[in-house]
Amino acid sequence: MSGCNDSRRRFMAAVGGAFATLTLAPGVILMAQAYTPGGAVSGARRWGLLIDTSKCPDGCDECVTACNTENGLKTATRPTDAQWIRKVEIKDPKTGWSRSFPVMCQHCEHPPCVDVCPTGASFKRADGIVLVDRHICIGCRYCMMACPYKARSLVHEPITDQKPHAPRGKGCVESCTLCVHRVDKGGTPACVEACAASGKNAMLFGDLNDPNSEIARRVKEFPTRQIRADLGLNTGVRYQGI
Repeated sequence: MSGCNDSRRRFMAAVGGAFATLTLAPGVILMAQAYTPGGAVSGARRWGLLIDTSKCPDGCDECVTACNTENGLKTATRPTDAQWIRKVEIKDPKTGWSRSFPVMCQHCEHPPCVDVCPTGASFKRADGIVLVDRHICIGCRYCMMACPYKARSLVHEPITDQKPHAPRGKGCVESCTLCVHRVDKGGTPACVEACAASGKNAMLFGDLNDPNSEIARRVKEFPTRQIRADLGLNTGVRYQGI
């Protein structure tokens, strides 16, 4: 653990400038960009997503493409490829009714990934966003096994073309961050922006704790569901129409 702590201290010292790089091990190079958050992280907020599946047509993958572009991921073609958001289809075999919708990290209030992480790399911010500190992640994949949504991926190969705001490295686990780099500057996740630009408007981002926010009003006024609500995780991602 002393090696990990030394590496982390070197990284934190390096990010005094606008850009920094750090080699943690052969093939593991992480990058970071310093920026000023739009406001202090507080438990007064609970960031979340509401997805209206009736507006999410089968075959549309604008949200997936936007996520990949924003965070420097390649289109997943193999089971081992990293995928922060994916489209899934559910179907009633008796009636033929089906729905297609995106699934990503559900940003649980009680995240199992955090409970099982032996190093503290998996953590939940006060505002509900669940993240991975890649500088102390040891790639044990306990969090991947604990996640009931299969929302996490392990980076199997060296990353050579990283985004400064989304540091990635071989041997680290990663998942949807709700585009925290955008949120902390007052913006919205790339998937939500792309969905709106396509005219679908199936995804809504906002503060679930603010009764005056659109997302909170819609969750209150219309029936919504959590995936695997029986687990009692109180997810930050809600769905309409399933």
